[in-house]
Amino acid sequence: MTAPQPASTAPSAPPVAAARGDRPLSVLVLAGGLSHERDVSLRSGRRVADALRSAGVEVQVHDVNSELLPFLRESRPTIVWPLLHGAGGEDGSLRDVLELAGVPYIGTGPRESRIAWDKPIAKERLLAAGLSTPEWLTLPQSLFRDLGAQAVLDAVVERFGMPLVVKPTRGGSALGVTRVERREDFPRAMVECFAYGGSALVERAVDGVELGVSVVDGPDGPTALPAVEIEVDGAYDYDARYNPGRVEYFVPARLDAAQAAAVAEAAVTAHRALGLRHLSRTDMILAPDGSIQVLEVNVAPGMTETSLLPQAAVAAGHDLPEMYRLIVETAVAATR
Repeated sequence: MTAPQPASTAPSAPPVAAARGDRPLSVLVLAGGLSHERDVSLRSGRRVADALRSAGVEVQVHDVNSELLPFLRESRPTIVWPLLHGAGGEDGSLRDVLELAGVPYIGTGPRESRIAWDKPIAKERLLAAGLSTPEWLTLPQSLFRDLGAQAVLDAVVERFGMPLVVKPTRGGSALGVTRVERREDFPRAMVECFAYGGSALVERAVDGVELGVSVVDGPDGPTALPAVEIEVDGAYDYDARYNPGRVEYFVPARLDAAQAAAVAEAAVTAHRALGLRHLSRTDMILAPDGSIQVLEVNVAPGMTETSLLPQAAVAAGHDLPEMYRLIVETAVAATR
């Protein structure tokens, strides 16, 4: 039987704040872009926009293109909610431009986004905060080629053993990610990874309960929503994440009270260690020995029908439209 979340980690909603002056609250949702995750972004944008409209918020949706900055100057929304995944949306560059244009937005700032986006740098920050993360190394494609692929792969296997996980150092939605169970599959995994970026992160695979823990900034600081447990047929890849059928989600996760509190604390620690703002999601493994291995932290969690943050919010008893409106109002209040 699933144990309830402990009271100390129960999610709380952000405080209500009025829109600026007498102007109606208006949100510009940014969705789309040209990254590999464009389709996910469009789906996230539609879901959030529909939810906000049902909560009485004036919403427009816009792609990231040459018309965006003129549109911002003309429409002057109360705030922008960037729902772009992948490069541009999560690497801090779009947020830099929004700040350059003097436009308030929901989410983490550009500098902190860049740190979280770069997985090896983020791992160093997580370690410094006292969290555990699987042992890893990075392999730029040029070095991998210059040193000789087979010699490098042999050295990695000798050091880490098997199984391994290969992933791009930057990116999301599990694109280019492969769990390598057999030594002979290692070269192919590297090739697939390099298709999504010029550098690979290779880490020791960790078995256990796979969890996603979302964090929302509330009146008393960041608070964890209930952990979502992911049980998947095969790899938790792009197809499994965004096409219903291959994954069974348990919300809240099947954890006892102590485990639920520990993973919630780890997610909040990661959120703070990386300087994140408004919302985030931390992916982790609860190992059989009880240790928590943080895999990565997302500054722009997916908001699709199969995404983890919305599932966790509903499990916590939140009405999604009202919760999204409260996130908007909290962010607006913080810009005053």
